[in-house]
Amino acid sequence: MAMEKTFNAAEAESRLYKAWEEAGCFKAGANAKPEASAYCIMIPPPNVTGVLHMGHAFNNTLQDILIRWKRMQGFDTLWQPGTDHAGIATQMVVERELAKTQQPSRRELGREKFLEKVWEWKEKSGGTIVEQLKRLGASCDFSRTAFTMAGAHGDTRTGHENSPNFHDAVIKVFVEMYNKGLIYRGKRLVNWDPHFETAISDLEVENLEVAGHMWHFKYLLANGATYEYLEKDEDGNVTFREERNYISIATTRPETMLGDGAVAVHPSDERYAPIVGMLCEIPVGPKGQRRLIPIITDEYPDKDFGSGAVKITGAHDFNDYQVAKRARIPMYRLMDTKGQMRADGAPYDEAAGIAMAVAKDEQTLTENEADAVNLVPDDLRGLDRFEARKLVVEQITSEGLAVMQTVAKTDPESGEDVQVLEPYVENKPIMQPFGDRSKVVIEPMLTDQWFVDAEKVVGPALDAVRNGDVKILPESGEKTYYHWLENIEPWCISRQLWWGHQIPVWFAVAVDDGAEEDLEEMFCAATEEEALQAAYQKLGFKKLIVTEAMKDSGKPVDLGAIGGGLSAQADLSSAPHIILRRDPDVLDTWFSSGLWPIGTLGWPEDTAEMQKYFPTSTLVTGQDILFFWVARMMMMQLAVVDQIPFDTVYLHGLVRDAKGKKMSKSTGNVVDPLEIIDEFGADALRFSSAAMAALGGVLKLDMERLKGYRNFGTKLWNAVNFAHFNNVYDENTPAFDCPDASAAVNQWIIGETAKVRVEVDAALEAYRFNDAANALYAFTWGKVCDWYIELSKPLFGSEDEAVIAETRQTLGWVLDQCMILLHPIMPFITEELWGNTAKRGNMLVHEDWPAYGTELVNAEADAEMNWVITAIENIRSTRAQMHVPAGAKIPMVVTEFSDQARNAWQKNEAMIQKLARITSLEQVESFPKGCASVAAPGAAFGLPLADVIDVDAEKARLEKTLGKLAKELGGLRGRLNNPKFAASAPEDVVAEARENLSLREEEEAKVKEALARLAEIG
Repeated sequence: MAMEKTFNAAEAESRLYKAWEEAGCFKAGANAKPEASAYCIMIPPPNVTGVLHMGHAFNNTLQDILIRWKRMQGFDTLWQPGTDHAGIATQMVVERELAKTQQPSRRELGREKFLEKVWEWKEKSGGTIVEQLKRLGASCDFSRTAFTMAGAHGDTRTGHENSPNFHDAVIKVFVEMYNKGLIYRGKRLVNWDPHFETAISDLEVENLEVAGHMWHFKYLLANGATYEYLEKDEDGNVTFREERNYISIATTRPETMLGDGAVAVHPSDERYAPIVGMLCEIPVGPKGQRRLIPIITDEYPDKDFGSGAVKITGAHDFNDYQVAKRARIPMYRLMDTKGQMRADGAPYDEAAGIAMAVAKDEQTLTENEADAVNLVPDDLRGLDRFEARKLVVEQITSEGLAVMQTVAKTDPESGEDVQVLEPYVENKPIMQPFGDRSKVVIEPMLTDQWFVDAEKVVGPALDAVRNGDVKILPESGEKTYYHWLENIEPWCISRQLWWGHQIPVWFAVAVDDGAEEDLEEMFCAATEEEALQAAYQKLGFKKLIVTEAMKDSGKPVDLGAIGGGLSAQADLSSAPHIILRRDPDVLDTWFSSGLWPIGTLGWPEDTAEMQKYFPTSTLVTGQDILFFWVARMMMMQLAVVDQIPFDTVYLHGLVRDAKGKKMSKSTGNVVDPLEIIDEFGADALRFSSAAMAALGGVLKLDMERLKGYRNFGTKLWNAVNFAHFNNVYDENTPAFDCPDASAAVNQWIIGETAKVRVEVDAALEAYRFNDAANALYAFTWGKVCDWYIELSKPLFGSEDEAVIAETRQTLGWVLDQCMILLHPIMPFITEELWGNTAKRGNMLVHEDWPAYGTELVNAEADAEMNWVITAIENIRSTRAQMHVPAGAKIPMVVTEFSDQARNAWQKNEAMIQKLARITSLEQVESFPKGCASVAAPGAAFGLPLADVIDVDAEKARLEKTLGKLAKELGGLRGRLNNPKFAASAPEDVVAEARENLSLREEEEAKVKEALARLAEIG
């Protein structure tokens, strides 16, 4: 069969993938042997809005390596694909699309019509990343593609043919967990995105360093009180003494001072002991109406940082929230959902009076009562939070309540240095939270949300890892897992969005003559009908109860079928009735994706897939979502079906650039995997991913290595072409069996093949993808394409037809094994070669994985050929080091020769002479002058070079190189030994300097070794 000169990846990849799909090669159970064990991988579902990035490419390559390997081994495999509905991301994309095409906005459309637009977009563009995964070669069973919103209201697909009804599973779990007391509604502090007006998870928050300010303000003590403020040294000596009528506070967010509930100091801070328990005045607000708040103690303040005193704003800071809860300090919310200062509620003087009564212990407030109190002064209400910040600072400073500091300045008129007082403001970098999609500053906000009581479900998830039922790799991931779960907080699962699984809870509101009253009753049910039934059971069949959807429909309502036989013609506009209003919030996508293992297999139905593939086998995912997804899948599967979801979790880090820098658009180092595939082919990208996948290692994507792996594929292609040239393949050639070889070269390569098979299996079993890739690279390129091809040439030139036939059979078998063993990592080129060579009973994707082992190793042939290779390599190395002209053929002498070494030489003399360019070998008592020594096991060779090279010129060249290296090494060592460089330079710059030093030191050692050899020659 004629082959092209090179592999055309651009043409072949789509053709081969189509052939695999049409043949059903990836379907669940394909190529499974009778009574085979199941092996299932659940794809971490990419966002339906997503496009393939390097993280996806890396992650899915590792999964594909495992699934192809297990499929070839005959396991009953399923690689379950699918996408996540991605609440915020999808809603944002569709809203932008509406604006771009000048359609009505989300608010103008209303919830129902907007969701129709989302489903339209999903059907049109939501499959992009699935198609991109196919370009990578991902062998998922795409006929089972799941979607986390499948089956939800408005789903445009009939019968949900590509996915189980995921929505029903999600709603069922919510209802069951609610009824068990595992889900509740409460008021807690959450990350709030003012742009999207929703709570978001920690993973959706980017903490970025920005230029910030730290303002220092005075909180005056109530009633003009004063105290002696003392500072002492370590020995207790007073170093500063001052009578003060205030306590100093520093803040980066002055606008939140309006909601302060207390000032806290550490219990051991002696400076403030005289004023603990006293009241102090917030320095902002109308004069005469400024609130008083207590000074309390708590372990949270750091007495060695700043003034040692901190303001406690429980509704707008996560640390303050914990202090406020411990001390039962009221939490006053200052902002609305858009991040503007609140404009609702009673006027400031009334609100401040309530808060003052609380501070003086004259009144108590519940959480909801405190939330209703608006402590924003009337002149600041409705302002953007950052505009309010400016005005707060101006007001405090203008009234002399800013802490002042003495600053040296130059008088512009006299030119003399003068001392002036200025407000104490520290200008310094601060870490600020931003929404990863909205790019606005995230506000900690006290809001009503739905929570999973994680403490009640975390125990089994911890036990599953502790007792070894689930293994997390690398082991450092287990420590992180334990830390997070042992310190778990309630999990906020509600989002203020429209796209998502709407929370199945209805609130009862009594309506009489247009007036509404919240009955403080709620009903959790899977359907509207079930909610109505529950309401009638609880509130009584004599009442007129309807859902808001029923009322808004304008259609007659068959109330008799629902409740107690009430008239369907009741006039809801005038008759007293109860409306059930469904909670408008939706569930966090992490809640629905937490059910991914069972939801994709058809739960709650007892499907054949659930019985066969659950629990699943291996989860490959990023270490950044260990808590957000992995731990939550563990908790939820154990809570719902009382089984672990998988037995092994393989965690990897972020893919970085060649220097180890995080890829980002701002840095300009983002690499598009599709562009890599276009340039180098999918196999090169996949091999690169495997090669950098050291367990727990840093993932550095190097474009030079990608070129090398493309060349690696070409090397294999050329080896097969060599086999074609030597008539290894013809039209009647069947698949090759392992030959019973007699030639040492053939016996040796068969043994090397067996060794690498064992090594690859051991590496993949241990998830050491890099070891598997490196072993295959060294074997295929070094042992097969270089050494065996060269060593086989004299055999192909033999006049013995039996030797030629044996070598053809051996080369054919070895190349087949290369294709088989490389297929999980490089599926495209290996499948193409498989089809272009011998006649096959099946495609390579379904070829049986070999089971042979070291029984194929012939110890004598192994020792003989490894001696020959070592001798040739050492002769070549010495020639290169001494700059012997490449074409020069020179004699060689030997002083020591063991029987084993001599035997190996004699059997392979012609081969060694040809490959090492040696004309003859003479045994001598001692080396003549001008001889360079060459070592080999059991032999001491010498190359007489005095008349072959110009020793003096070579010495001069090497000494010049050595001098240049000495300067470079001095500079590098100087930088690295400088403490300032190590402390201030970026981590990647320091790492690069260390790497350069190591390379230069290695080069220096080689030059010195060459000079020493020249000294031997004279």
